[in-house]
Amino acid sequence: MTKSNIQLTSTISEDNKLTLALQDLEIPQPGADEVVIRVEAAPLNPSDLAVLFSVADMSTAKQSGTEQSPAITADVPAKFMPAVKTRVGKATPVGNEGAGTVVAAGSSPAAQALMGKTVAVIGGGTYRQYLCANVQSCLVLKEGTTAKEGASSFVNPLTALAMVETMRAEGHKAIVHAAAASSLGQMLNRICIADGVDLINIVRKAEQETLLRDMGAKYVINSSSETFLADLTAAIIETGATIAFDPIGGGKLTSDILNCMEVAASRDMTEHSVYGSDTFKQVYIYGALDRGPITLNRNFGFAWAVNGFLLFNALGKLGTKTVMGMRKRVADEITTTFASKYTHEVSLAEALQLKSIAAYSKQATGEKYLITPQK
Repeated sequence: MTKSNIQLTSTISEDNKLTLALQDLEIPQPGADEVVIRVEAAPLNPSDLAVLFSVADMSTAKQSGTEQSPAITADVPAKFMPAVKTRVGKATPVGNEGAGTVVAAGSSPAAQALMGKTVAVIGGGTYRQYLCANVQSCLVLKEGTTAKEGASSFVNPLTALAMVETMRAEGHKAIVHAAAASSLGQMLNRICIADGVDLINIVRKAEQETLLRDMGAKYVINSSSETFLADLTAAIIETGATIAFDPIGGGKLTSDILNCMEVAASRDMTEHSVYGSDTFKQVYIYGALDRGPITLNRNFGFAWAVNGFLLFNALGKLGTKTVMGMRKRVADEITTTFASKYTHEVSLAEALQLKSIAAYSKQATGEKYLITPQK
């Protein structure tokens, strides 16, 4: 193959600088159980931004290079350098997932079976034109599904499904979800409606309430309302929700959820206990939209836990049979239950324009960016 293979990389140098740039690599050659994918679409997820920008202060970002091969540099505060010491001097490929066409395949039957297929892929480095991946990292899309439709087949769909499966595995019966108008939140809403699972959606704007209610959501609570805590408690009483997933992280929302769960649980107590109710309450934090401290106002007894929720860890706990079923469901329903809508498409070069970075780094609800590496 004589074609170029442009990839987007993020590098932190010893002089406290982040550099985002495009590199031209050789087209990879697949091993026996590998395929080469012509990447045609790759989403910009919050987890991708964490790799892309790391701990750099993007308010200091400057653009250089050419229109076809731009570069971005930004300062990394010295206090954060120890946390990223393993990244220093290494050009880190960016992009957790994507989709495209298999253009070369290894010798194994599993690899050969993917030749010419449109597949989704996970595993890193998808912001490039040609990616070599193990067949186990690929998901064959149904015939007629485009790369754009299948680009977000892993991170959001599997995270939403993992939330429901974690609820079941841990013995809960209803879910509370914050920042629920996001693409992931909309998927979770569709899953819960289809599976008959009660879902309490927490949003912060009236238009987000309308969006989810129009999608069939029964419980939508506005955190900006003066009656937020009362409304949340009432919904928890009605559903019996004892597990929550919070992508915000900082602030006191986690505390508010636990306290409302405790109020709901305490209704059934006949005797006072200084330890609170014995109803176990679980909040998983799976994002960092607010990077401030997590504030816990301890009025929710002792039967509780706050943990991080990472997709790959969750899948490991759920087991192979459950995960394979989840993957099949995603492939079958990628244009319905797990459909992603993109408001902006950018090429690899356009992704390294300051105006593009300023827009997609906001992580605004209702706006999702797609990178199209072949353009």
